[in-house]
Amino acid sequence: MQNEFEIKKEMCEIGKRVYNRGMVAANDGNFSVKLNDNEFLCTPTGVSKGFMTPEYICKVDANGNVLQANKGFRPSSEIKMHMRVYKERPDVNSVVHAHPLYATTFAIAGIPLTQPIMPEAVIALGCVPIAKYGTPSTMEIPDAVSEHLQYFDAVLLENHGALTYSDSLLNAYHKMESVEFYARLLWQTMQIGGPQELNKEQVEKLYEIRRQFGLPGKHPANVCPNAKAGKPSCHTCGGNCSGGAAPKADADLVAEITRKVMSQLGM
Repeated sequence: MQNEFEIKKEMCEIGKRVYNRGMVAANDGNFSVKLNDNEFLCTPTGVSKGFMTPEYICKVDANGNVLQANKGFRPSSEIKMHMRVYKERPDVNSVVHAHPLYATTFAIAGIPLTQPIMPEAVIALGCVPIAKYGTPSTMEIPDAVSEHLQYFDAVLLENHGALTYSDSLLNAYHKMESVEFYARLLWQTMQIGGPQELNKEQVEKLYEIRRQFGLPGKHPANVCPNAKAGKPSCHTCGGNCSGGAAPKADADLVAEITRKVMSQLGM
């Protein structure tokens, strides 16, 4: 079992990975690790996650109040979002928030990642819905994320970025990598006519593989609200079970995404 200092070192290593893979710019992003029911380690605000050392890491309680922070460092302003995840998902021990380019592009365009295009993504992630927009550092984001916590282990944050959570920091980070890889594949297939999706029977076989593996977390294979009601699963409903708009895999969609992203960048 890792001691507290080893966890801080791992957080710094994950910070380097997130930064070096271009999942954040400048001082963006934040992540946290649960030590026990009332102690959590989290990254500080206003620093690059790619250049942290253990003394940068802060400790907070279950309400986000500072328990320990070295001079010049204070917890991320998004700690409220992390605390909501821990409160509503007791199985979660780590939360990662970043702005990966392709996943954030879909978040900005308001398009959930629900199309079944690759077996690994179907098994590991299931669907990635969009939590409606909230002002950073306020309770709006925790409230928006809360709607999806019991059904998914990853969500896009509308016009903001992505959030993943799991039973360990490494697994939460790997989910973020998977979300970005999924988004990039989907984007790139849109450039050449749109993806060839797996059919309903193929998706159900992949769900069964996940159930047999006994993988932890929340996933449509086990908790999809549509599937439980006898309706098409998340992977065939176009994201409507989580409030998203049905994706359109055609040239109009590509143009729409491009326009919205360029508008966000002031171009």
